Amino acid sequence: MSATNHEELREQASAYVLDALDRDERLLFEAHLAGCAECQAEVRSFRPVADALARIVDTREPSAELRARVIGGATRQDAARSAVSAPRSRAGVVVPWLLATAAVIGLAALTPYTVQLRNRTRQLAAVVRDLTDRLATSDRQLLVARNNVSLLTAPDVRRVDLRGQASAPRAAARAYFSRSRGVYFVASDLPSIPSDRAYQLWFVLPGGASPVSASVFGAGAGGGAELIAAVPPAMADPSVLAVTVEPAGGSTAPTSTPFLVGTVD
Repeated sequence: MSATNHEELREQASAYVLDALDRDERLLFEAHLAGCAECQAEVRSFRPVADALARIVDTREPSAELRARVIGGATRQDAARSAVSAPRSRAGVVVPWLLATAAVIGLAALTPYTVQLRNRTRQLAAVVRDLTDRLATSDRQLLVARNNVSLLTAPDVRRVDLRGQASAPRAAARAYFSRSRGVYFVASDLPSIPSDRAYQLWFVLPGGASPVSASVFGAGAGGGAELIAAVPPAMADPSVLAVTVEPAGGSTAPTSTPFLVGTVD
């Protein structure tokens, strides 16, 4: 049997439990039910609902006085009034019963699909968050790439090669310095340092002036680092770029021997 026919028959489960199918429909559904575990479970789930509905139906009998009037033959006016009153009374019982039946069956039928929809919504929300994070990362990478290209093609850019000192002989770095567009710095083989310490790049000025901090940065697992920093507009041209290890928040002046040093030509 096709999936479409299965779904059509499955939708008849509630009507089958309430004995609302005609003979042909009931026989067709029962033939399918005999070999379908999913529909059998659907029928079992509706049984308690049908039993509950049966218990809430109003089964009041007509009063003895009304029975006597009808049987004894009241006046035509009374009979007409009774004829009008009876359907209204029946409607007052049947209509709420039908509404309750429809509401309970609808709730029972929709509950599995509501759960599926909720789960699917959560999955889609997770996908959207993941895509948003990826787009944000891509935007940051694109911005860095644009800044790099802009800085590297600046007319006043100068390349500075920084060499590892005695405390980090294997470390190496390269910087591209432009007064108009900033400094782009890339390092490799930086030693691992404690979590409460950080690397700091300095502009070392000529004439004994105090060094100016360019940026605080950290190194990756392989000792690599990359950063772009602005150049203070009022600062004199530096003669040297240097990297020291400072407290995690950075220092206002170098407090350790440089790990990397490079002359700005």
